[in-house]
Amino acid sequence: MSKVLLKNGYVYTNEGIGKADVLLSADRLFLDFSENDLENTTVYNLEGKLIVPGFVDVHVHLREPGFLYKETVESGTRAAAHGGYTAICAMPNLNPPPSTKENLSLELQAIEKDALIKVYPYGAITREQKGRGVLSDMEEIAEDVIAFSDDGKGMQEEALMREAMQKAHALGKAIVAHCEDESELKPGCCIHDGDFAKAHGYIGINSASEWKQVERDLRLSEETGAQYHICHISTKESVELLRKAKKRGVRATGETGPHYLMFTDRDLEENGSWKMNPPIRSAADREALIRGIQDGTIDCLITDHAPHSAEEKSKGLSGSYFGIVGLETAFPAMLHNMVLRNPLDREEERVDRREAKANASEILAERGKTVHGAISLYRLLELMCTKPREIFPIRGPKYIENGVEADIAVLDLDEVYKVDPERFYTKGRSTLFAAQEVQGRVLKTFYQGREVYDSEKGILAGDKYKE
Repeated sequence: MSKVLLKNGYVYTNEGIGKADVLLSADRLFLDFSENDLENTTVYNLEGKLIVPGFVDVHVHLREPGFLYKETVESGTRAAAHGGYTAICAMPNLNPPPSTKENLSLELQAIEKDALIKVYPYGAITREQKGRGVLSDMEEIAEDVIAFSDDGKGMQEEALMREAMQKAHALGKAIVAHCEDESELKPGCCIHDGDFAKAHGYIGINSASEWKQVERDLRLSEETGAQYHICHISTKESVELLRKAKKRGVRATGETGPHYLMFTDRDLEENGSWKMNPPIRSAADREALIRGIQDGTIDCLITDHAPHSAEEKSKGLSGSYFGIVGLETAFPAMLHNMVLRNPLDREEERVDRREAKANASEILAERGKTVHGAISLYRLLELMCTKPREIFPIRGPKYIENGVEADIAVLDLDEVYKVDPERFYTKGRSTLFAAQEVQGRVLKTFYQGREVYDSEKGILAGDKYKE
């Protein structure tokens, strides 16, 4: 493997953002090196671009095995590399679900064969991955999974969730919960029970369907000592419950996605791309989520990348499947809408803010910590690079430091462009950012020191890299 020198860039460190040259040699990254180390080295002059640890997404649907027409390990990890990700965690709503060693082996074989970056599978909590019934073979599959989840289904039985937490705790694994109390749901519900639903005659998904299970699970986590992580938080009540639990010392963390931070139910359109679960909620919920991101209550950013076929997303709000794609838009959408702007500003304030501070290179000179929008660039990188690796045992560096794994992304923070889903590597095309202006582009992604994506050449890896 040839060595690579990244010159004249900025790097994300535990103290801020600063200038540095970076040498990639074998599967490691070096900030301290001599001229003698530079023999047979490919040199890239970054001219002020930003070098960061490869992004991590702990909530991705790769659809294999069982639903290869929606996505595969290969297409999903290509999309991830395009988005700057070097590690993702694959949710268990598959066919068959990874609830036994035999079932899990099918997913592991696909990952071994086709993954372009590191993929960590989740094990199902229940045997059928339906949030009820019988627990999965947790002891047998624990060694090969990152954590346990029944994502797509909330755990409906308190006694079963308590047992799952006790077992997961004994095995040193987290419970990662999709919180949805089905007793709170009405037949045909499809969007948030708010302004748009009332104005257009839709059956709404109420907030209690989420926060009641969050409340229950936080109590069970406190009782059992289990590590507990809340999937795709969408309600203000869930944010406050998590905030209070953390203050009590509960081993709890949480995540949310870009779409919940940038949109409210008043933005909804009669289009399947606006249908996801949990749904986009009210302005008050969005404000609480942003406050939770700002004060550290919410720990990491996920995409809930959930590709479906065009037909499955073509049936409007009531008939379309839940889910949108997100791996290839997360960073530029967040930079544009959350770092350089604040969704909570009035429209005139957003315009003034953009005119005053649209040049992201100036933010680099301020070490990334000055807040110009809702959050700083540094906080965004904590959410996408550092915190996921603190919560879960995921490979890759938390910061750019001497000697760490060479799983990195190179970012151009100044390029402004419109999102074109036809340029995606994922099989899914359903996104809220189609034709929307964003800022920031992934120029290169390196996994294990080898370049797997380049913005001009596309996906570069013809073979797959193993640890």
